[in-house]
Amino acid sequence: MRVFRYVVADVFTDQPLAGNPVAVFTDARGLETDEMQSLARELNLSESVFVFPAEQGGHARIRIFTPSVEMPFAGHPTLGTAFVLAAPMQLLEIRLETHKGIVPVALEREGARIVFGRMTQPVPTWEEYEAADPLLRAVGIERSELPVELYDNGARHVYVAFGSEEEVAALRPDLGALLELPAVLGINCFAGSGARWKTRMFAPAGGVAEDPATGSAAGPLAVHLARHGRIAFGDEIEITQGVEILRPSKLFAVVHGSADEIERVEVGGSAVTVAHGEFRLRD
Repeated sequence: MRVFRYVVADVFTDQPLAGNPVAVFTDARGLETDEMQSLARELNLSESVFVFPAEQGGHARIRIFTPSVEMPFAGHPTLGTAFVLAAPMQLLEIRLETHKGIVPVALEREGARIVFGRMTQPVPTWEEYEAADPLLRAVGIERSELPVELYDNGARHVYVAFGSEEEVAALRPDLGALLELPAVLGINCFAGSGARWKTRMFAPAGGVAEDPATGSAAGPLAVHLARHGRIAFGDEIEITQGVEILRPSKLFAVVHGSADEIERVEVGGSAVTVAHGEFRLRD
């Protein structure tokens, strides 16, 4: 019998049973790809992470699975894994190897306890989204306040700007229609101004109707806002997500550089460990 232990952390919150939960299998050696996918499907969280020894100079190598697919990169699993793995260490930074390269996570501590982490994400690419009209119909608005664009940092996200936070809160998208759109991970509907923004992310194609906190979408949202003049490059934004599904989350994002050259994208937040468990699999 093979035993694989995991930790569940709630990410982008400092309160248990809020934020976005992630399962971190702290030693996944011996698991095959199909077994990791089956375990992620069994847990049915937005993502599950499987940790392996480092191969490229980081502290650990991670593989990230939704209930249906493996992700090259995802935000809340990376941040949650940093909290789980670095908790017993005295590191100021942990470097996690993903399929999109090494993601460093800077850690802030109060005594031995990690209270905040800030990851430097892969810089996204972007393009006009080809199916903007059916997307707008699926989310129930006539026009987006900003161009509807697709960003890719290892996760593919589309952004739709609403006129007010109240409109975002009242949104009831047609999930069936979203499934018919060209393949993306998440549809991000947002509104706000200045340093404060509200977002909801729908990912039926990834097996997640609505995500409580989407770290991979927070960085590109900051890029999107800076590129279109809603914030300045270098200004940090605070993003609220998950309220409507009773998993309130808080994410922080900042992009450095210019519209011509994005230099660095950072996304930060807190996390708390809420559970430990193990799976016993037959040889």
